[in-house]
Amino acid sequence: MHNKNMKAIQISEPSVMKVIEMAEPQMGDGDVLLKMRYVGFCGSDLNTFRGGNPMVKMPVVPGHEVGAEIVSVGKNVPDMLKPGMVVTVNPYTNCGKCASCRNGRVNACEHNETLGVQRWGAMRELLVLPWEKVIPAGGLDPRTCALIEPMSVGFHAVNRAQVTDIDVVMVIGCGMVGMGAVVRAALRGATVIAADIDDEKLALAKEMGATYVVNTKTEDAHARLQELTGGFGPDVVIEAVGSVPTYQMAINEVAFTGRVVCIGYAKSEVSFQTKYFVQKELDIRGSRNAQPSDFRAVIHYLQRGTCPVDRLISGDVAPEQALEAMQQWAENPGKVFRILVHF
Repeated sequence: MHNKNMKAIQISEPSVMKVIEMAEPQMGDGDVLLKMRYVGFCGSDLNTFRGGNPMVKMPVVPGHEVGAEIVSVGKNVPDMLKPGMVVTVNPYTNCGKCASCRNGRVNACEHNETLGVQRWGAMRELLVLPWEKVIPAGGLDPRTCALIEPMSVGFHAVNRAQVTDIDVVMVIGCGMVGMGAVVRAALRGATVIAADIDDEKLALAKEMGATYVVNTKTEDAHARLQELTGGFGPDVVIEAVGSVPTYQMAINEVAFTGRVVCIGYAKSEVSFQTKYFVQKELDIRGSRNAQPSDFRAVIHYLQRGTCPVDRLISGDVAPEQALEAMQQWAENPGKVFRILVHF
């Protein structure tokens, strides 16, 4: 094992990505050795590639959306994890000492290090992780497994919003995370309004459970929302874009005494009419990463077999083609859901 090398993908500086050789990882007693099968590129990887991700230290091996197979397990690993199993991974760490950890909300750990962001990620042939971070995929194939983590982030936001069947839920942004929110809100029986600027994404959102769709570029969003909600506005707005106008739209359009849940990182400061915070007596909540229960909920949903997985995967490339795929995505971000790298 000691001197063998494996392939990995590394972003060394903005717009520079290449296949490198790195040493194979070493295992400890509580560890699991995973063979990566599919690893997804997410929006934060795209930002890293463009040089706009403040949380990343370069050079970095990206990747935290994983479909893998267990190669071997250390001696203190529980029996439920066996070689040959298809799994996904929980890519976050938690320190156990900060306020979030003390409150049991480890997904929002102050010192969290996500694979591929604050520490080197999963875009490599082999990865060693502590067994607690390995999630059995319940019979799903490795390609589908690469969709679990981003969907779980959307599922978590719906949980943060405490959505029930009597809510009208507006999801702004129908990327992979927003799609997760659309699915989860629909599963909970809510009436879902999906908003985006791309008609293809909106059509897919409808297929995945949205009752109504609004193209905020071509339609008068305010008038349409008033019409769809009988003049009340949506009870819940989930912001899954991270831009100035979408953050403002969330606050402006949500119903009086509604809930706004923020997932998107805005790249610049956003100015608000704070009178709405008060007048509407809003609940404004952040939503970060996902909890183990969110991963379980996504796996449960995907096991139904109704998710149009193939339409969520825009490309499926070898490591050597990753740079080209990323360049195309950077040029046309609106048209891509998920690019998976196949190891």
